[in-house]
Amino acid sequence: MSQISYYTPEGLKKLREELDHMKSIERPRISQQIAEARDKGDLSENAEYDAAKEAQGLLEMKIAKLEEELSNARIIDESQLDTSKALVLSKVRIKNTTNGMEMTYTLVSEKEADLKAGKISVTSPIGKGLLGKSVGDVAEIQVPSGNLKFEVLEISR
Repeated sequence: MSQISYYTPEGLKKLREELDHMKSIERPRISQQIAEARDKGDLSENAEYDAAKEAQGLLEMKIAKLEEELSNARIIDESQLDTSKALVLSKVRIKNTTNGMEMTYTLVSEKEADLKAGKISVTSPIGKGLLGKSVGDVAEIQVPSGNLKFEVLEISR
């Protein structure tokens, strides 16, 4: 049973590009390596052939996983998002109640998470803690270094 994943249009595009790259560039490259190794003679003692076949198996596994992920991917219509609560694709401005530091994060799927770009996964401890919260709520979040409290200041698209 596969899990439905929600993506932004650019996140889904990136996933499709990755799959296309694997199919159109990586797959032919590995096939070429197998052919070259096969031309070298006895396959029973050919380490290059074994390595290329193993790489091919791993690549095919990755392709199958990406294809499955794409078949279960859904694009989120950002115009339909409810901004009264923190949901996937919500931009949430929070304040650490301990030190007063303010941060803004966009809650995204695990595949699209990029901390440098301010995108955190809804499966991360902070992401999970913020889901469903409204402006004014305080989220108590258990993180590896202890317990953190964040006040939700603003939720936008």
